[in-house]
Amino acid sequence: MSKHGRILVAMSGGIDSSLAAVMLHEQGYEVIGMTMKTWDYASSGGTKKETGCCSLDSINDARSIAVELGFPHYILDIRAEFGDYVIDHFTGEYLEGRTPNPCVLCNTHIKWDALLKRADRLDCEFIATGHYANMQFNDGRHYVSKGIDSWKDQSYVLWGVSQESLSRTKLPLGYLHKSEIREMARERGFIDLVNKAESYEICFVPDNDYRGFLKRRIPGLEAEVAGGNFVYEDGTVVGKHEGYPFYTVGQRKGLGIALGRPVFVTEVRKDTNEVVLGDLPDLFRDGMYVSKLNWQKYDGITKPLETVTKVRYKHDGTPALLIPDEPGKIKVHFHDGVNGIAPGQAAVFYEGDDVVGGGWIMKNFRQDKELF
Repeated sequence: MSKHGRILVAMSGGIDSSLAAVMLHEQGYEVIGMTMKTWDYASSGGTKKETGCCSLDSINDARSIAVELGFPHYILDIRAEFGDYVIDHFTGEYLEGRTPNPCVLCNTHIKWDALLKRADRLDCEFIATGHYANMQFNDGRHYVSKGIDSWKDQSYVLWGVSQESLSRTKLPLGYLHKSEIREMARERGFIDLVNKAESYEICFVPDNDYRGFLKRRIPGLEAEVAGGNFVYEDGTVVGKHEGYPFYTVGQRKGLGIALGRPVFVTEVRKDTNEVVLGDLPDLFRDGMYVSKLNWQKYDGITKPLETVTKVRYKHDGTPALLIPDEPGKIKVHFHDGVNGIAPGQAAVFYEGDDVVGGGWIMKNFRQDKELF
């Protein structure tokens, strides 16, 4: 009999999830490893060697850890669910002129659900992952808080996990730094894991060329959207572009236009196939609307709440006031301007280290000339 019961661990083959499984095994859990196959690299049209969590090498790396420590390991094929939900959403958001975040969708709508379903079938009380974040429980609410390694903290990508799923989740790496994880792997003889390069690419866009992916995914798109105008905010036309889906708010490189100074994409207008350009100060906004909310620390808000709000994964966060709006939507007023608020990205609200909740950015605005 195990000391703590049976737990299903998501193992990508990388050092973090592998050490999560090792730690739980050493703590006395009856570990079952599971590697999820989300995408078939060959169908992506990428040109580089297959890497990342869906590669055969990664699957074999995860299995070798399980074999060495003597616990079961399974491969779960969720390509159909992943493609229908995550990839369709990814392409659809670009066609709407927004910038999607597929990793958040995958975590909250695919991987957690898939893991919990299999956990039930395997009689596992808990699931675990190698995310750098912590679990909290207070006042009847389960919620995520930041990992102590500020550089590796992944609480941002977990804002969408439901209360039911959080209640069955373990995050063993939250109180450790990456350097400690590497040292633990080294001490246990897992040198290949220590030396393994980490992948930060979107798994189904392994060459990081999302434009090429969209063109391959949607035949005829390139011809359909080509020839739109680059414009300034006052409407002045300054050139032609390749099509609005191929540009994102905040982009500076790869615009294909020379104006004698650095310019940035400040807005993408689907309806007119226009890409708005401006100088760096033109990127700043101090307000946004956020919808499709998921609350963690609290069961929603009924009055304004002061938070620190992140508008992208590596954003440090900016003090902001959350203001209830119509059902399922809130208004966010930043106390200072924020650079590059991109519709389609996730906004995550914090009190200290705790995740209050999050949602999807609908639209940004300047408070002195609100767009809604």
